[in-house]
Amino acid sequence: MGEKILTIDDNPQLIEMLRLCLEKRDYKVVAAHSGSEGLRKFQDNHPDLVILDIMMPDMDGWEICRSLREMSPNVPILILTVLKEKANIVRGLAMGADGFVAKPFRPGELVARIQALLRRANMAKASSNRSSFYDDGNLAIDLRRQQVYLRGQPVNLSPTEFRLLACLVRNAGQVVPHKTLLTWVWGPEYDDETHYVKLYIRYLRQKIEECPKRPKYVLTEWGVGYRFQMPQLASALG
Repeated sequence: MGEKILTIDDNPQLIEMLRLCLEKRDYKVVAAHSGSEGLRKFQDNHPDLVILDIMMPDMDGWEICRSLREMSPNVPILILTVLKEKANIVRGLAMGADGFVAKPFRPGELVARIQALLRRANMAKASSNRSSFYDDGNLAIDLRRQQVYLRGQPVNLSPTEFRLLACLVRNAGQVVPHKTLLTWVWGPEYDDETHYVKLYIRYLRQKIEECPKRPKYVLTEWGVGYRFQMPQLASALG
């Protein structure tokens, strides 16, 4: 068996369909039919990816997503839902989801999204094994431990915010195009959703910039992308 996938959905027919679809592609499937069961099985099984429904009776998917992120900052979470409005997508991303697939869906589309998320997670894991640390005396970023400090105080970044910062930092001094950021942070299927980048750049600036409206770290290159500028870089290992 390949990677382990936890499916959390209160529809037993859908759970069985997902099991057949994924096991045929050598994934190991762990099924949960409620939010509370899903959280227990997440702790017991340590899956490589979670497929999560939003509308469930005991607790909704938003609450489950938030709890999963508290337990693991890195495991990919794919939301499978009938809620297709942009506001729900933005809400899910803000809570730490990594992707969305709308119901009804084609199995091939779902598998492609799963493969893309697992590939990105594996790339991030391999990248984090290379020690990288940046410190200019004001802002400190430890990419391996996924820790950020501003003036000595820890900065609480969401997984999406950290992936965005890590992509910029690893390309410090260079302009990173919108599509590159979207592919690295959200996945290749999101390479036209430039509003995601703008939204999360704003979130990131609010957390690491002393004056978000006049940033000195995350700079905009109009019409192209963004550039991370580290003033007076003290150290860069990796």
